[in-house]
Amino acid sequence: MKNALFGKMMATCMAAVVAVAGVSGVSNDLKRWYFERQGAHQPPLAQQEIDIGRYSSYYLGDVSKKEVYLTFDEGYENGYTACILDALLDKGVTAAFFVTMGYIKENPELISRMVDEGHIVGNHTIKHKSSPSLSVDELAEELAGVAEFFKQQTGRDIPPFFRPPMGEYSEQVLSLAHDEGYHTIFWSFAYRDWLQDDQPGAAVAHKKVMDDLHNGAILLLHAVSSSNAEALPGIIDAVHDAGYEFKSLWDLPGVKDFGGGIL
Repeated sequence: MKNALFGKMMATCMAAVVAVAGVSGVSNDLKRWYFERQGAHQPPLAQQEIDIGRYSSYYLGDVSKKEVYLTFDEGYENGYTACILDALLDKGVTAAFFVTMGYIKENPELISRMVDEGHIVGNHTIKHKSSPSLSVDELAEELAGVAEFFKQQTGRDIPPFFRPPMGEYSEQVLSLAHDEGYHTIFWSFAYRDWLQDDQPGAAVAHKKVMDDLHNGAILLLHAVSSSNAEALPGIIDAVHDAGYEFKSLWDLPGVKDFGGGIL
């Protein structure tokens, strides 16, 4: 028992050393993810300050193909995730759910459903803090803590996908996540859907998604939204009717060749 505990402590320390060495000298200037809609179902432009592809990060898939990637952020549960999972199961579509440690602790049944029904459960950190506000060691611990707890709860390694809380990042954050074995996943579509007291309704949610649909789209929807939960079955049908195919983040170009792995 003592040997196992010592081994785990040493592994954690070594991972921290590797993380610090890997990001030495990389800028930690705060950036906030943004994209610029182009209209006419064209892929949006996005920030050009950092070459995010260098760190195996994405905001689009293959823009030559009518493919869509569906992702949800889960900072907390608002009673709609079961309905979202029901709709996905009924339609035969898989998605990615980015979760915090608190979400895993408080919603083990939903996490089990996500895993059992073939969805990706991604890392959204322990405390949902702005990643650039953390030290290298603190961010490494935030990622490792979620990964370790997920494995304790499910018996599986967490998939290697990370989404920075609030879309706040830096080159140092991307570098550290990459060194820890993660792909950072941004998005090419989102809208103001997270305010519980200001929900636009299912029709508006449906229209926003379909008006901005484009090749390689990574859609970000918040699972706390009643509008999204109600609109989802119709959105899935409409996306299919428009000739698009839902894909997994595992199908993003280069992901399967990345050769990384959660440390």
